[in-house]
Amino acid sequence: MKILKVLALVALLLVGLGVLAWSNRSTVLGLIAQARLPDVAPNRPVTWLEGPADPPPARRQPNVILILVDDMGFNDLTLNGGVAGGAVPTPNMDSLGTDGVIFANGYAGNATCAPSRASLMTGRYATRFGFEFTPAPVAFQRMVGTEAEGGAIASPRFFKERVKDVPPMDEMAVPASEITIAQLLKQQGYHTLHFGKWHLGAKPGARPEDRGFDESLGFMAGASLFLPVKDKSVVNAKQPWDPIDRFLWPNLPYMVQYNGSEMFAPRGYMTDYLTDEAIRSIKANRNRPFFMFFAPNAIHTPLQATREDYDALRQIKDHRMRVYAAMVRNLDRNVGKLLKTLRDEGLEQDTLIIFTSDNGGAGYIGLDDINKPYRGWKSTFFEGGIQTPFLMKWPKGMPSGQRYPYPVGHIDVFSTIAGAAGA
Repeated sequence: MKILKVLALVALLLVGLGVLAWSNRSTVLGLIAQARLPDVAPNRPVTWLEGPADPPPARRQPNVILILVDDMGFNDLTLNGGVAGGAVPTPNMDSLGTDGVIFANGYAGNATCAPSRASLMTGRYATRFGFEFTPAPVAFQRMVGTEAEGGAIASPRFFKERVKDVPPMDEMAVPASEITIAQLLKQQGYHTLHFGKWHLGAKPGARPEDRGFDESLGFMAGASLFLPVKDKSVVNAKQPWDPIDRFLWPNLPYMVQYNGSEMFAPRGYMTDYLTDEAIRSIKANRNRPFFMFFAPNAIHTPLQATREDYDALRQIKDHRMRVYAAMVRNLDRNVGKLLKTLRDEGLEQDTLIIFTSDNGGAGYIGLDDINKPYRGWKSTFFEGGIQTPFLMKWPKGMPSGQRYPYPVGHIDVFSTIAGAAGA
């Protein structure tokens, strides 16, 4: 009888542990994932490759900066109305359109991150080369497919019988047969630079430094923390109803790599850090043509703002909206820093800048108006999922102050840049 009682207690304990683990499954998954993450070294300085000491006798090719922000709502720019009812001015991002061209009907290459980026990099719809879906770990797919409660993620389903056919995350990559814009521009004598998010493959041969970029500083996955969750200078906004958000917080690292180096910690808030390093690279390359793919993870979840930007928006009472708006504020300031650097280095007239988002704003963050006036969200093919802010500025190469009403898309960017570079 004693043995039966012990076995019953053990069984009861196991059931209790199982229930506890299931109710905290996102945390458990996060602990498992973090146990597999590589060690992260302290921040290390990046030494950017230096171009010629003297400027060329005559500049024939423009520099090109492609700014791809992450999950920006169509209405996040004050140019289109503005986040939080226009409470957050975005003069720097707006200026790329008001001093250049506003594409009123600019379309993303896809409704989610990775295939949209693949279209930008190749000038082809990603479906044509088998990169139609955004790579995600099976644990993420399981959580979203079994726990989402309608709303922005309509009728989610998880097919457990297909797990055996899912390739490892690192192998979900743009095929090597595709030519990237960086590879093309290298042939034209450009120095090529990547900052921030990649999400087009992490295995050798698929990484940015293998796909035409001379230098790459960022992360290979689809998201990253902006600061450690418990950092004194960060303000977090969590959405407990959203399985995507519940998965991200315990699973995401705070780290970057330079050309495949060991993982190391950024310095401060991720968007600030990437911008500061991009500025250093511009100064290092001011005397030769360069192509910069500047792809910060702002304003993708997890929603994290600096305390400074959050405190500057006391007029916004809703905490989640305030954090999101603070992220927009920070992003605009950093775009302004890039533009100021071009002016200070005498490069403004000779630099083509294209600004867009990889897709529309995400519905799962619970902010209803970010894609206004359009219906739908990221991951849907309604206008709200694929209409994105789309701006272009090139003082020497095109007139300013235009509003172009006809459709353009991410797949047009490749040939536009190639044409400007003489390729």
